[in-house]
Amino acid sequence: MIDPFKPGKDELLFLPLGGSGEIGMNLNLYGHNGKWLMLDLGISFGDDSMPGIDVVMPDPTFISERAADLVGIVLTHAHEDHIGAVPYLWNRFRCPLYATPFTASVLRRKLAEVGLEQEAKITIIPMSGSREIGPFTVELITLTHSIPEPNAVVIRTAHGAVLHTGDWKLDPEPLVGETTDVAALRRLGDGGVLAMICDSTNVFVSGTSGSEADVRASLMDVVGRLKNRVAIGCFASNLARVETIARVAAAHDRHCALIGRSLWRMLESAQENGYLTDLPKFVTEHDVGYFPRENILMICTGSQGEPRSALTRIARGEHPVQLEAGDAAIFSSRVIPGNELSINRLHNDLAKRGVEVITDRDEDVHVSGHPARDELAEMYQMVRPRIALPVHGEARHIQEHVAFARECQVPEALAPENGMLIRLAPGPAEIVARVPAGRLALDGKVLVSADSEAIRHRHRLSFNGVIMGSVVVDKSGKLLAPPQVSFEGLMDAAAAGDAIATIQAAIAEALVELPKSKRSDDAEVAEAARLAARRWYHKTYDKKPVTKIHVIRV
Repeated sequence: MIDPFKPGKDELLFLPLGGSGEIGMNLNLYGHNGKWLMLDLGISFGDDSMPGIDVVMPDPTFISERAADLVGIVLTHAHEDHIGAVPYLWNRFRCPLYATPFTASVLRRKLAEVGLEQEAKITIIPMSGSREIGPFTVELITLTHSIPEPNAVVIRTAHGAVLHTGDWKLDPEPLVGETTDVAALRRLGDGGVLAMICDSTNVFVSGTSGSEADVRASLMDVVGRLKNRVAIGCFASNLARVETIARVAAAHDRHCALIGRSLWRMLESAQENGYLTDLPKFVTEHDVGYFPRENILMICTGSQGEPRSALTRIARGEHPVQLEAGDAAIFSSRVIPGNELSINRLHNDLAKRGVEVITDRDEDVHVSGHPARDELAEMYQMVRPRIALPVHGEARHIQEHVAFARECQVPEALAPENGMLIRLAPGPAEIVARVPAGRLALDGKVLVSADSEAIRHRHRLSFNGVIMGSVVVDKSGKLLAPPQVSFEGLMDAAAAGDAIATIQAAIAEALVELPKSKRSDDAEVAEAARLAARRWYHKTYDKKPVTKIHVIRV
């Protein structure tokens, strides 16, 4: 069978399956000469619309059906939204993985957790290195971000060079890792760039994103003013921030503790690659209580209010480490869109304990890892692409970035969406097709469609409650006992008695009125009972609970 989407030798295609129209879940494909190359394979996190779901990722069905033509996955850096789905989805491709040394260290630990460390081999590309991967030549350009070894990827084919930026900023003092290789970007621009696929996260932010060195100076001042135990919430992957906090602690005669497994795993990966090797030894959570409160500073996971994270459990009093009145919690991280409610809950839980909450609205305790408008403008001036394709943003970010690219004199700019197949060459950039693109949710240990009936039903249950009932009828459909009814999530047991009795009567009446021709059909009996119960509850309480009736025929 001929594949209508097989890339031709005379064309270069771009296809996002995740990360275009959302922040997170990055999955981008490039197609040329019959083959596909994937850049990044990341996750996002569930929200209140998906009860019981912690992890969400792109649905890779399009490319898993073409796994024989997938020549490899290149990972731009080690953030979860760029590598987090690899352990869950790699078995669908079983293709080579390519990463720099630090990213490879982080990924190996993730693969080991699912037993794939021996099967999923990672090929190391050194910083500023290059590699031939199928019909693509891949080159790395060092950038700065909030994690070591972030890279832009240059993809070269016969149609020219494409720059895929990944996540980046222009930080003159990143503190951990190298500064942006501006010379390489300018050389690339001088040689001509067909297209730039670029981070859109902070396109609405004027000026620059700020330097990690500024955060260090500010935290040094803020922690110096605090008298009791201090907890600082930050992303485990922000190793420059971890180093900053460790040095701030030492400067103020505090021991620094790591609270959260992901922090320890990230520290191990960093030290394997020569980062953070000259810091004082970190304290474990089990030893925190042995130090005076004024002599301890804790780095905690959970700045986004994740339910099972260290900081959330501390705020609820469910963790061996405690914060109490007079202590302080500093949030040295940004609010990821969609996490506002969980973060506010966390702040309030801490405040109820008398803990002082300090955020970037109060002090300069965080800078973004993504480019603001001045940095975007500088990148466009250096690279000078013919085509701009903004990604890594919600729809409004991408639309604004398209307008901004045009202001920067980019001749062509398109707004990608997940599933939008875009031909970059030959000719003007154009949308040539749309392919299926969705999301998968990790439901316990099983991957399911994020819009599956089960998850939609679970969402309805969480909002509407449940009426459960059973009826016992004979072969002719005559009730042999009063209907049994119970509620879940509708009203307290003490108040439910009268409502249940009324619903029992409504069900009995509905079955008496059911035509004889339908009484022998269990489905008809169940539906008549279900409608009677649900209609009464809706009429009386203006709610539409999920209603389930079980028919027992004897």
